[in-house]
Amino acid sequence: MSKRRTFFGILAFLFIISALLVGILIPDELINADFTVKNMPPSLDHIFGTDWLGRDMFLRTIKGLSLSIVIGMASSLISVLIAVILGMIAGSFPKYFDSLISLVIDLLMGIPHIVLLILISFAVSRGFKGVFIGIALTHWTSLARVVRGEVLQIRNEHYIKVSRKMGKSSFWIMKNHILPFVVPQAIVGGILLFPHAILHESSVTFLGFGLSPETPAIGIILSESMRYIATGYWWLAFFPGAMLVVTVILFDILGDFVKSLIVRE
Repeated sequence: MSKRRTFFGILAFLFIISALLVGILIPDELINADFTVKNMPPSLDHIFGTDWLGRDMFLRTIKGLSLSIVIGMASSLISVLIAVILGMIAGSFPKYFDSLISLVIDLLMGIPHIVLLILISFAVSRGFKGVFIGIALTHWTSLARVVRGEVLQIRNEHYIKVSRKMGKSSFWIMKNHILPFVVPQAIVGGILLFPHAILHESSVTFLGFGLSPETPAIGIILSESMRYIATGYWWLAFFPGAMLVVTVILFDILGDFVKSLIVRE
């Protein structure tokens, strides 16, 4: 592995963890309204400027980014678990299990993520719970196909055939032979799910179907800033949008770094 890839992988990890922890530790009092400094451009006192209520945009952006990372990580973890379980069942169990799971995957992948997210969010109540469940239930399909393909590739290996002849159950074979084989792919796939989850959370929230308006989320910040860009307050959208893009790129870099570690090992 090149030193450059290692450097950027570690840098991406440190940035993501720092944004997560700092956002969690920022007290709500620091992002309260202060009309004496409203609509201020970027400066040394407020490096991202302030909004129409005098709230510091840097603190709001970090707070919103932290929330997006939490939602992305938690929902991606659930998606990975669903993908691994269903992918292993599809590849290990009889043909009709594979056909049924493949049908569900094709059905979900045939519906645009945003539309499905909005529908699930409304069905289970809006807010953090709705966005979390919606992302978790819609982002496992691609990874499940990858896991299924890996299982189909190894299920006819000699050591698995020997285990079957020795009377081992399908569950025992999955746990001891197949699961260790698919875990590396699941880890990499889970990391690469993070940016998709974050972008979809921000998109749904931007459209007004996600988190509540008082929540300092990136999607809400961008949605609110649309009303003020035409009046010259460009920093209200530029910095939160740039931080979101940087975070997504860093997750891709981190996923590539972890993948190179696993392949090397």
